[in-house]
Amino acid sequence: MNDESIEVELSSEKASQENLSQLTNRQQTRPWLMPLGVGTGLGIAIALGGIGIVTQLPAQQQKAVANKATTKANPVMTVTVATVEATRVSRSLNATGTIAARDLIPVLPQVNGLQIKIIPEDIKEGAYVKQGQVLAILDDSMLQAQISEARAEVESKQADVGSRQANKRSQQASVASSQAIVKQKKADLAQAQARLEEATKNFQRYQKLAAAGAISQQELDTRSYTLKTATEVVQVAQENIQSAKANVISAEANTGSATANIDKAKADVRSSAAKLRQLQTQLRQTVIRAPISGIIAEKLARVGDVTGVPPQTQIGTVVGGTQKLFSIIRGGRLELQAQVPEIQLPQVEIGAAVQITSDIDQRVRLQGRVREIQPIVNDKRREATVKIDIPLTDLLKPGMFARAAITTNTALAIAAPQKAVQSQPDGSVILFTLSQNDLVRSQKVEVGEPVNTDLIEIKNGLQLGDRIVVDGAAYLKDGDRVRVKAGERGQVTGDRVKSQ
Repeated sequence: MNDESIEVELSSEKASQENLSQLTNRQQTRPWLMPLGVGTGLGIAIALGGIGIVTQLPAQQQKAVANKATTKANPVMTVTVATVEATRVSRSLNATGTIAARDLIPVLPQVNGLQIKIIPEDIKEGAYVKQGQVLAILDDSMLQAQISEARAEVESKQADVGSRQANKRSQQASVASSQAIVKQKKADLAQAQARLEEATKNFQRYQKLAAAGAISQQELDTRSYTLKTATEVVQVAQENIQSAKANVISAEANTGSATANIDKAKADVRSSAAKLRQLQTQLRQTVIRAPISGIIAEKLARVGDVTGVPPQTQIGTVVGGTQKLFSIIRGGRLELQAQVPEIQLPQVEIGAAVQITSDIDQRVRLQGRVREIQPIVNDKRREATVKIDIPLTDLLKPGMFARAAITTNTALAIAAPQKAVQSQPDGSVILFTLSQNDLVRSQKVEVGEPVNTDLIEIKNGLQLGDRIVVDGAAYLKDGDRVRVKAGERGQVTGDRVKSQ
């Protein structure tokens, strides 16, 4: 025992004796303090004795006690970790806009003045229709009556053509008959000319005989009369030929007129047939069909409406002077018409990737593409409309508000799994890094934009190669010891955390 220990022990005993003496004196004056004094003295003595014993322990024993006090703590939980590496992060430009139909096709009636008779029950706004599907049926009773009249007219015109063709055939027969008469008259003329020639020769011979006194004057006069008669017969035959030719010309003219009448009758038939075909086409058009496949955006038609006469409530639905019955979104394709300030337009490129979200529906998280940048900038707001194609979805409808994050470029940066990031009450953000002895340390970081659904950019606070806690980070505090789950030491890559 060293001198300091002996001095401490002697001092303790002396103090105990003084305390006991004082308690004895107080006991004599205050009997009720006797038990209290005895207890207090015993307590002090035991305490001082313990101190002495500890001070008398060998140095080796004291070291063992200290080591036991700092026994290694057990891990608080099992976690997964990831090693931070560089990844490509997309820089984006934020914009807002309105959802609209990419191609809105109006459905117009092809026949005006007819009442809408039937609209199938499944034809309603939001319904998907296929090309050629029946949208509405018009009342065709008036057209049916007009078609019957047109058919009767066609038949009448065709009968008139037949009658005129028969007349033409009659005229053609008359022409042939007149031509035969002309031939007959020519034959008669030839016979009369032969007789005239014979009579002329006889008269000349008898004239010589009469001059010689061989025959009487009476016989010569007879031959002269015969010559005159033959001459007149020839003249009559010539006149008959001219008359017959005139009859031929008249018959041919009648035939030409009959041909013209037939052509006119045939033209009437064609006109009536064209009118009939038009009515039949209109009859087919009383069944209104979808011109394309797509989603019905508007249903303006009602049973009982008359086509071509829009109700007063639908004055604004007239397109090109014709009442609009339906509007169909071609293929159901939508677009986001985002408004981008003119100073940011140079950052937007055709084909750039766009992430589309909605403030009212957290399920909306779609990937679109910039299809078109309208060439005109609004001169009041100094904004241009950027049209963004949207994949097919039931979550968005024309007229809805949406947000767009338009990718402008990509750069190398550090990213961490989003579930490793812990927000703090003071607004700061921390991550838990893992040391070599599996102790975690909280590290404040500055976060950027989400890389994807799993990763978020870390602008400041981490370095390449740092190991961070992923699963279980929400339940840790600074200095906790953890156990790393076997096979879960991964790497933060461009799209997700991959296990090694």
